[in-house]
Amino acid sequence: MSQTHLQKQCAGFLNTPPLWQKEQFGIKQFEFPKIDWSTFQPKAISERIRLGHQMEHVFKQLVEHSEAYEILLHNLPIKDGNRTIGEIDFVLKNTQTRQLIHVELTYKFYIINPEISEPIHQLMGPNRRDMFFTKMEKIKNDQFQLLHSHEGSKALHNKDIDHTKILHQACYKAQLFDPYRSNPVNIRPLNTECFTGYWLRFEDFKTADFKSFEFYIPFKAQWVIEPHEDVQWTSHFETLMDINLRMLKENTPMVWMKTSETEFEKFFVVWW
Repeated sequence: MSQTHLQKQCAGFLNTPPLWQKEQFGIKQFEFPKIDWSTFQPKAISERIRLGHQMEHVFKQLVEHSEAYEILLHNLPIKDGNRTIGEIDFVLKNTQTRQLIHVELTYKFYIINPEISEPIHQLMGPNRRDMFFTKMEKIKNDQFQLLHSHEGSKALHNKDIDHTKILHQACYKAQLFDPYRSNPVNIRPLNTECFTGYWLRFEDFKTADFKSFEFYIPFKAQWVIEPHEDVQWTSHFETLMDINLRMLKENTPMVWMKTSETEFEKFFVVWW
């Protein structure tokens, strides 16, 4: 992974808004500390690990660079005998107040499906396998409670951390994509600043609306970053052929579209 891509990935993570502000659904949102970007030099992150794990490394490096928190532990597996029953993402210590904070990190890409009536249930992964409501409930009912289980409190005690002194928070960042040419979608109490693009079906992408533009299909590690000029752009026809193969494999690609030398759009072409 090049240094330029690392910088763009870290900037993309940092600039992605939280999915909600302050506290919602009984989950307090982690307030990211100020980062001195001029002195930040990201360390290498393996491209072989999945995007969620890459984001953990980005989070870790950014928090370490700030002076607001000390990282006490990261990715601590919790075991029941030989069986791993869960993992604690981060425990931080506020360097001013000394308060301990357990942070569960989540970075997601959600499309909004207005066919579902309840806004909180409308958010789903582009392949329809990843539901926001399910993830949010898991954080609150499973991952937060793990620290206070017998196995979790014992693992923390072995690290000289008292589980009763810990506050629970989530760093839950997301990019949202509403339906192509739709009316504004109501997602409150979620953060409307998370909207970053749109989604459409393959039949829509075949239309004349898109024929005059150039396209790029980013790798998963590039999904986080802002679209930019410095990639290999292809014609609408070439992109159609590429996307058609992905549709057959039931895989939803993200697509960047160049509308001018300095303006870009991004969207998902869903297979379903």
